[in-house]
Amino acid sequence: MNEFNALMLGAGGLGLFLLGMVLMTDSLKKLAGDRLRSVLFEFTKTPSTGALSGALATAVVQSSSATTLAAVGFVGAGLMSFSNALGIIFGANIGTTITGWMVALLGFKFSIGSIASLLVLGGILLKLFARYPWSQTGMALAGFGLLFVGIDTLQTAMAGLVDVVNFSQLPANNLTGLLKLMLIGLVFTTITQSSSAGVALTLTALFNGLIEFEQAAALVIGMDVGTTIKSLMAVIGGNVGARRTGLSHVVYNLITAVFALLLITPYTQAVNALSPSALTDNAEIALVGFHSLFNLLGVILILPFTEQFARLIKRLIPETRSAHTRRLETGLLAEPELALNAIQSTLMDLHNALLKELRQLMQQPTAPTFGRQLPQLQQELDETRNYIDHIHLIHSSTQQWKRLISMIHTLDHLQRLHERCEEEGDRAEASKRFPILSKFTLRLTSDLEALQQAIRENKWHEAVKLARTLHHFLQQDSEGYRHKLVQQMGEGKLDAEQWRDALEAIRWMQRVSKHLYRISYHMEKMLLASGK
Repeated sequence: MNEFNALMLGAGGLGLFLLGMVLMTDSLKKLAGDRLRSVLFEFTKTPSTGALSGALATAVVQSSSATTLAAVGFVGAGLMSFSNALGIIFGANIGTTITGWMVALLGFKFSIGSIASLLVLGGILLKLFARYPWSQTGMALAGFGLLFVGIDTLQTAMAGLVDVVNFSQLPANNLTGLLKLMLIGLVFTTITQSSSAGVALTLTALFNGLIEFEQAAALVIGMDVGTTIKSLMAVIGGNVGARRTGLSHVVYNLITAVFALLLITPYTQAVNALSPSALTDNAEIALVGFHSLFNLLGVILILPFTEQFARLIKRLIPETRSAHTRRLETGLLAEPELALNAIQSTLMDLHNALLKELRQLMQQPTAPTFGRQLPQLQQELDETRNYIDHIHLIHSSTQQWKRLISMIHTLDHLQRLHERCEEEGDRAEASKRFPILSKFTLRLTSDLEALQQAIRENKWHEAVKLARTLHHFLQQDSEGYRHKLVQQMGEGKLDAEQWRDALEAIRWMQRVSKHLYRISYHMEKMLLASGK
């Protein structure tokens, strides 16, 4: 085989490997889907458990980007702290090393390349003749088989290049050589957008004797750094959540790369001491072991400082958006589930803020501080409405559809409650001015406090019952109070203007109680549909 043919064969083998990765990863992501996100959310209570769940999730779906996107979505929706999400991002780096183990063990030790074509055929037949989820499983199986067809092709190509390719100009025994090798690995990953392909190519070159172990180790380190190129793009052009996540990935991988470079010599010495022939007879196993080891040690070393790391990233990329609507990231709109989570948290924040304003209005309607937040809340309500307007679902009985409808109703009543606070604040003052209305005023004030307490304790059924009872109380007694007001006007105890103000105060409290009830009702439905 001449050099040109070997190069073309190698390119074809790499292409088959990349195609296999795409098919397998896409299929596994579709099969895992919502379960991946629910498992990540359920088991990420601390940075440590986040790292473990991130590693396992990435190993299962063979996609660190899917794992990272889920973490960004949780943070954006306010369901997870940024420091806990960092654990997922750190763990994803460990999960990506699984591909190297598959290639080293199955591609070289067990040589399943001889049956890989049968795996491809079996997978395609499942895709053609089976139903979901078996059809999708078939695509994953076909992709898995293509990985090893590609590896077999790469091995054949590498055998034809042994006498041609010379890496002696890039020694790994000095810093300059190491940095050059790292740069090659970085560029390769940037071009192929797959560190797994780079690791597979490096393992094949090492297995065929084209490069030495130390050179292969430096290449793999560079490929790990190369995975941050996508993250750098997010830092430049993404939203706050994406930029923070991207910068975290970049900074962490650079720290890990420095640590890994320092680890090459101690690692080779330790392997030689334990098994003198390991770096020659089982070099590919030693390489994936090194890859996993420096990623694992990197996570272990950084986890105790996750909070400090998170504060550093937040300081470098500060939040510039409103406190209540900061979760409404445009990037989440591509995943309706994540976008709905963000809206849900935003609506709850806006609800709490309006309840706080309403309580202040009832307690001190003439206080100079009242109303200062109302213009900002109106802007945030408008921003939330615009965000919801970008979510379009097919009318069905799915939980997502139910959540969206409940959110639209909730937002409508929040807007109406805001109007009651903003445009009719004098009604609250009037309700305190007339002794005949004190029963209404005291009931509304005390129930507002109880409503806030129930919401803080996440007792939404109790909140709905409380708001409904308040609304019925104000509705049932209002006619009697109207009659009493007419009598007082007839007796000269109230003039026409006072009578009008008192009636408007009753109507204002009725409208407020109606919105409080409808908001609580739709929020409970929204939370039930979300399963939270």
